[in-house]
Parts: sequence; C-alpha cells; structure tokens
Amino acid sequence: MENSSHLFVFLIAIASLSSTITISFCNGTVNVFCKESERQALLSFKHDLKDPMNRLSSWKGSGDCCSWTGISCDNLTGHVRELHFGNPFKTVFAGQSYPAPFDIFLEEPDWRYALSGKINPSLLHLNYLNHLNLSYNDFEGIPIPSFIGSLKNLTYLDLSHAGFGGVIPYQLGNLSNLHYLNLRSYYRTTMKVDILQWVSGLVSLQFLDMSRVHLSKAYDWVEVLNMLPSLMELRLSSCELGHSSPHLSMINFTSLAIFDVSDNEKFGLPKWLFSLTNLDSLYLSYTFLGGSIPYGLTNMTRLRILHLSSNSLNSTIPEWLCGFDRLESLDLSFNGLKGTIPSVIGNFTSIISLNLDVNQFEGKINHLLRDLCRLRELWRGSNNFSGTMFESSERFPCVANSLEELRLSDNQLNGQLTNQLGLFEKLISLEIDNNSFSGSIPPGIGKLSNLQYFDASRNQLNGSLPESFGQLAKLEWLYISHNSLEGVVSEIHFCNLTRLKTFLASGNSLTLKTSRHWVPLFQPRNLVLNSWNLGPNFPHWIRWQRNLRRLEISNTNISDAIPFWFCNISSRLTKLNLSHNQFYGDFPCAAYPPEIIDLRFNHFNGSMPTISSVTMFLDFSNNLFSGSVFHFFCQRNIDKVSVETFTYVFLRNNLLSGAIPEYWNKWKDLKVLSLENNNLFGNIPSSIGYLTNLWSLHLRNNSLYGGLPLSLQNCTYLFTLDLGENKFVGKIPQWIGRSLSGLMVLSLRSNKFHGDIPLELCNLTQLQILDLAHNNLSGSIPKCFSNLSSMNTMEHFKIFFHPLGDVHYDAFESMEDVMLVTKGTKAEYSNILHLVASIDLSDNNLSGHIPSEITRLFCLQTLNLSQNQLTGKIPSEVGDMRWLESLDLSRNKLSGEIPSNISNLTFLSHLNLSFNNLSGHIPTGTQIQSLDESSFIGNQLCGPPLQKGCSPAENITPPGVLGGQGNSGEVNYLHLSLGLGFAFGFWSVLGSLLINMPWTTALCGLLDRLVLKLYGIIFEYF
Repeated sequence: MENSSHLFVFLIAIASLSSTITISFCNGTVNVFCKESERQALLSFKHDLKDPMNRLSSWKGSGDCCSWTGISCDNLTGHVRELHFGNPFKTVFAGQSYPAPFDIFLEEPDWRYALSGKINPSLLHLNYLNHLNLSYNDFEGIPIPSFIGSLKNLTYLDLSHAGFGGVIPYQLGNLSNLHYLNLRSYYRTTMKVDILQWVSGLVSLQFLDMSRVHLSKAYDWVEVLNMLPSLMELRLSSCELGHSSPHLSMINFTSLAIFDVSDNEKFGLPKWLFSLTNLDSLYLSYTFLGGSIPYGLTNMTRLRILHLSSNSLNSTIPEWLCGFDRLESLDLSFNGLKGTIPSVIGNFTSIISLNLDVNQFEGKINHLLRDLCRLRELWRGSNNFSGTMFESSERFPCVANSLEELRLSDNQLNGQLTNQLGLFEKLISLEIDNNSFSGSIPPGIGKLSNLQYFDASRNQLNGSLPESFGQLAKLEWLYISHNSLEGVVSEIHFCNLTRLKTFLASGNSLTLKTSRHWVPLFQPRNLVLNSWNLGPNFPHWIRWQRNLRRLEISNTNISDAIPFWFCNISSRLTKLNLSHNQFYGDFPCAAYPPEIIDLRFNHFNGSMPTISSVTMFLDFSNNLFSGSVFHFFCQRNIDKVSVETFTYVFLRNNLLSGAIPEYWNKWKDLKVLSLENNNLFGNIPSSIGYLTNLWSLHLRNNSLYGGLPLSLQNCTYLFTLDLGENKFVGKIPQWIGRSLSGLMVLSLRSNKFHGDIPLELCNLTQLQILDLAHNNLSGSIPKCFSNLSSMNTMEHFKIFFHPLGDVHYDAFESMEDVMLVTKGTKAEYSNILHLVASIDLSDNNLSGHIPSEITRLFCLQTLNLSQNQLTGKIPSEVGDMRWLESLDLSRNKLSGEIPSNISNLTFLSHLNLSFNNLSGHIPTGTQIQSLDESSFIGNQLCGPPLQKGCSPAENITPPGVLGGQGNSGEVNYLHLSLGLGFAFGFWSVLGSLLINMPWTTALCGLLDRLVLKLYGIIFEYF
C-alpha cells in the first residue's frame, strides 16, 4: 500500500511537468518550454520597440519563446536567462578608399537594423535574467531605464552604443552580482554621471567600460573605483576626466590588468599610475603627453600592450625600453619622436604589433625586418626613413614567416622593388605609397598568396603590370595610381581576382585589351581607371559590374554614345566620372544619376536633362548642351514641396540660353552655382537671395543686364562672386562691402558700372582678387585699399577656402576658376587660384594720384591701373611690393621719374609704363633692362632698353638720389677730388686769360663743351 502511494505521487509529479518537459525516448533529448508569464513579458517588451527590419519576426503570439531570436533559456527550468538584442549587422563604408588597415576594419553597425523605441518594464518579470545585451541600437537619446537596477540577478549588462542619453541612473549600483558592465556611449548621443558613488556597490564587477560618458563632474572617480576589489579591466577613454587625484601615490587596483584612459586631456601622469606594476595593458593615447617618453614606466615591465599615440612626445626612443621584453603591442604613432630606431627594439622578442607612424624617425628600416621574429604588424608610415626597402642579399628568414601587415607609406624610400617581396608569403597588407620607388613591379609579387591589400600609388614605378597579379586570389584592395606604368593589361591580369573590391589605377598609361565578350570574375565597388586607354568604344565589360558604387574612367580616349544598358549601372553609383573624353549625344541616364556626376569636357549635346534630386554634385561643363535651363532648375519643383539636395552645380562653357529662372526658394542647400560662358540673358532674379548657403556664384560672360538685386546681400557666405563680362549697370553697391565680408574673389569686369569705387569695399579683408576693369568708374582710387589685409600678408596662401571640403572629389581638378588679365594676357586660373593676389582697375575713368597706401599690399602679385586718367608721380614706395610680378600703369597721365627702387622688384616679369608723361633715365636692374622697349614708349624716357640714350642733362640726378636709396648721406670722394682738381687747374692755369676779353669769349665756349663732355664720361663710368 505504501509503495502504491509513492507511485501515485510520482505519477502526479510527472503529470505536473508534462506541460513543461517532453521526453523523447528515441533520441534522448529533453525539450524545455518557456514560462507563459515570461512569454507575455517578452511580448510586452516587443510591443514598445520599433523594429524596422523585423529582426524579431519570430516572436509570435504563441509558441515556445525559448526558440525566439535573441532568447536563451535554462535547459532544465525553461526560465529566460539571456536576452541578446545587440545589432549583429555590420556594414563597410561604401565608396571610401581609406589606407589599410582602416579600409579593412572600418565597419560599423548597419543602423537600418537598429531597434529603437522604449524599454518596457515587463522585463522585471524575468526573475532569472542574468544576461542583457542591447548594444548597437538606437534608442534616440532616452535615459537608461532606472528599473534595470532591479534586475538583481544580472551578471552581464551591455548597453554600449545603444543611443541612450542623459544621466546614468544610480539604481544600477544595486546590481551587486554584475561582473560585466559596458556603458560606452556612441558619438551621436551623450551620457553623463554627476555622482559616481553608486559604482562602489558593484562589488563583483570585473569589467567596466564607460568610454565617452562625461565624467567631468565625477571628481572622486579614482577613490570610488579603488573600492572595486575584483576589477580587472577599466576603460574610461574620452570621458573628460578632470581630476586624477595626483596626491595619491598608491591605489589598490591589485587585480587591474587593462587600463584605458586615452583621449582625456587633463588626465596627466598621476604618481599612482606608475604603482600599477602588474598592468598587462596601458592606453595613454591622446592624453597630451609631451617631451620624453615617461620615465615612470620603467617599473611596468610586465606590460604586453603600451599605447602612447597621438601625443606630443618629441624625444628619441630611450634605451631603458629594452627591459620590456614582454611587449606584444607598442604604439608610438602620431607624435614627434625622432632619430634612428635604436637597436633596443631588437630586444622586443615578443612584439607582434609595432606602430611608429607619423613621427620624424630617419635612417634605414632593414634591421627591424631581421630581428623581430614574431612581428605581424609593422607600421612606419609618414616618417623620414630613407634608403632601399631591401638589401640585395637579405632574405629575412625570421620575420618573413610572421609578418602580415607592412606599412612604409609617406617616407623617402627609393630604389627598386625586387622579388624578395615574394618571401613574405603571409603578408595580408602591404603599403609602400608616396615614396620614390622606381623600376617595375616584380613578378614575385604573385607569390603573396595571402595578400588582401596592396598600395604602391604615388611612386615612380614604370614598366608593365606583371601578369602575376592574376595569381593574387585573395586580393581585395589594389592601389597603383599616379605612377608611370605603361603597356597592355589583359584578361590574364584579372584571372583569379574574384574578391577585388577596390581598384584604383589612375594616372598611368596602361591600355586594357580584352575580348568584346569578356565577363570579369571580379565585382568591385570602386573602379578608377582615369588616363587609361579604354576606347574608342564604351567598355562593354562594365555591363556586368553589379556592385559598382564608384566609377571613374576620365581621359580614357572613349569616343562613343552612352549605351542604354549603362543606366542600370549608374542608378547604383554614388560617384561617376566620365570627363575628358569624346562622349556625344544625350545623357540617357538622367532619371537615376549618382550622387556625384562629372561629365566635363565631352561633346554631349541637346537639352539639359532633368536630373533626379538625389544628385548632390553635378558638373556638365564644357559640353554642347543648349536650350533653356528652366526645366533643369524648375520643372520638378512646380508641384513639389520637397527641397532640392543639389549642393554643387557646374554648367559653364555650354550653349545654354534664356533667363535665369526665379525658383530658388527650394535650393537652400546650394553652395556653388556656375553658369558662366553661356548665352543667358535678363536680370539676376531677386529670388537668388534664398541661396543663403551659397559660397560661389559664377555668371561671367553671358548677356545679363540690369542692376544687382538687393537680395544678393543675403548670401553672406559668398567667397567668390564673378559677374564679369555682362551688361550690368548702375553703381557698385555699397552692401557688397558690408554684407559679403567673406569675399575672396570679386570680379565685375567688363560691365557698365559707373560712379566712384565704394569705400565699403575696403572692409573685404579676405579679398585676394579684385577686378573692376573695363567699366565707367570715376573718382579716385580709395586710400583704404591698404585695409585689404589678405594682400599684405602671406596668409592667403594658406586659408583660401576650397569649396568642396565636404565632398569626396579627389579625382577631379580645382572647382574654382576665375578669368584674369595678368602680364598683359587673359588667362583662366583654377588649380593655383589660391596662390593669386590681384587688383585690376584698368580701362575706367579714374583720376587723381596713385595712393601711396596701395604699396602696403606687400604680397600683391598683379596691379593693373592702365587706361585711366591718373596723374602725379609713381609712388616712391613701389619698390616695397616685393612679390609684384605684373605692373601696368600705361595710358595715364603720370609724370616725373620712375622711382629707382623699382629695380628691387625681383619677381617683376611684366612692366608697362607706356604712354604717360614720365621722364628721365630708366632705372637699371636685371628685370628692367630685360623688358621690351614697348613698355616705356610714349614718354620722355631714355636709357636701356630704349634705343634712345640719355644726354648729360637728362642724366643729372638731384642731390640725394645719385647712388641709390640709402646712400644719400655718403660722400663720393672720387667725384669730390675730380671737382676740386678741376677747380684748381681752372683758376691757377687758365684764370689769367680772363683778363683778355677776346680770349675770354673763345675760352668760355670751349670750356662749356669740354665740361659737358667730361661730365658725361664721368657719369657713365662712375
């Protein structure tokens, strides 16, 4: 009876568990289902989340929640133990070409898959939860819910990069079982802590990451964290730490192995830091260290990782580093360290990663490649290393078996690459760009079977591309741009490059020859073949490139129409460059163009296509597009409310006609508008004032007329305003000088402006180019032009603002161009525009004297005041304008002599003083005498380079001038002795003859002729 009762109880127990556990006798497995209350809690949690990509699609109203995405349950009880909601989806930056290893590892979460919304308190019903991961989502700045501090069984909490903001709740201090806490903040949101005392309650904590959390008010952070006895890893980078308790000499971080305080300007070097002699890893990058590598590190010889990058260290590498024989990673990059690499580096027998980038090291590199047998990563870019890459006899048997990444970019290395490269068979990344390597790329490179990244761009490599490139089956990034490579590239070169993602090879003279039906095995995202020979037909193999995001085939001798199939390719592109070819016909892919499109210097014709508003940068310059621009700028907007995303529009040098349209209110992001050299007519519409973000406006050489609209003064960010060669009338507006204070280029030449030059233009202190030539301006030249300070210092060589600073446009040339008349020639300046300083006021009706104040513009290179009514003398200080290359004062009414110090203008290569009333001797000087005589005709001048010699009277120089500037107070004793000798001889020998009057008359005539002849000889030779 007793046994039967026990059996009954056992059966009841089995029955009670039947709803939770199913036993399969066939396979021996136990299936545990989740608790209903916990399933409902999870559904409530999901209800408040935003899940745009349906990551939680498996969370249904019924079914076992333990099988849902991100849920982990206890195998025996069915209780939910872990929630894994971290965003697992990663994306590589598209269309970029960063140097390795950045291009390889530049991944970030794909934010399209990020969860957002609110965190429902239903999580409190998960009583057995010990693991919660919400990392890499986007909760849009909401605070961390304080109820998380009630999940007391948590041992693991990861809220990093999740978009939380505000003050971190102190309730988290209740999680006494927590071993892992990651609160690293993402750059888009800001979390902060005012009082850090709550952290002392996390007595079981082993890992703490609060990087990018603002701790500037947590003055006691050292004392608080010192109370965590089990802490092994502490990361506090970019926390604005304001106080590091420098008075403490020792702290109790006895378990601490990893310490990261990088990017904290005020951390300093507290004494207690050097007491952490058990540290395994120390990160002090961006902590504003200066001088020598800190000597206090000498006792921390157990370090495996030491990072001191991005500081201001400027010493040599100290000998005491030889004691760090456990070092596996040493980062000294981005400092000012100097000298040769000492032999102590050879003691780093455990070193795996050595980063010496961006310093001032010099000498050779070979010994490092000999001695470090475990070395995998060696980065020595941007230094002053010289010599060859390898000695001819070296084989590097040690490091050749370990080295995976080698960066030698931006040094002074030279010589030829040899087949020794093939010895480094484990190389994954090789960067030798921006050096002076010459010769051909060796065929032995094909032995680098693990190579993923190769950059040899910007060297002096020549010869053909070796066919062995086709053997690099793992190659993903290939950069050989800007060398002197030539010859034929065929299908063999690409036969095994199935992984190729980026191929940048512009600036060479290579010719691609393939069969018409070639289908490449590679599918790159970035393909740049500028200056190759790909023509005359459009490359048919591009049709099969389904992953392209960037395509540049500029200057490739293509003479063809764009095939319609190409529109499928262009619709996926972010950047397209077809410039400098002979494409003709329409551009058929206007409906879905890339974000950046360059069709310059082709023969495209017909009407301007209607471009999708997705495009941000567009350059259709130097083509044959014709007709009105109305539909291009306005047609899409008539029935739309949206704002255009166009930022840069270049339509110059076409055959466009009609008026500039009125509809500019939806183009508020436009920064550059270039319509010069077309056939546009009419007024500038007043709606142009809506372009409040405009930097550059080019309307030169059209048939525009009327006055300048007052609304243009709203474009306060303008730095280039080029309205030359039109028919504008009226006075130059004063508001240009008041409202457009950032102007660097102002060109109003060849219009019909009249009146005085407004004094307000003197407020344009950033002005580098002022061109008011060929108008009807009158009055005097403003003396306040001396306030144009950008022309009297060298600063304009540095600060000229490039209009495309926020656009990846590295394959294109300068975006600004201005037509200038300098040295008597009309020329278009673009690439070196930032180096030009010029004033041109020629062909007006200006009168009065040339103000001496204008000579204070010491860095002015071109000054043209010709064809006016200027009077008076050339300012005597003209010789102070030492950078002047072109000076034109012709066809005025200037008088007096040419200042002798004009010969100080050693850069002067063009001088025109013709057709004035100048007189006297032309000053001597190498530049002056080398000029053509036409520079001085129409005056009363004499001396070289004119054929007319100077008579003695014309050569008489006023006192203080003879001998040049600075010598007026010196006595010329040779001339004095000649004068005294002449006087004595005259009175003692010939004076008596004066008594006889007939003799006197004859003698006076003879002496007059003799004195003039003698003075001419003396002046010529002395």
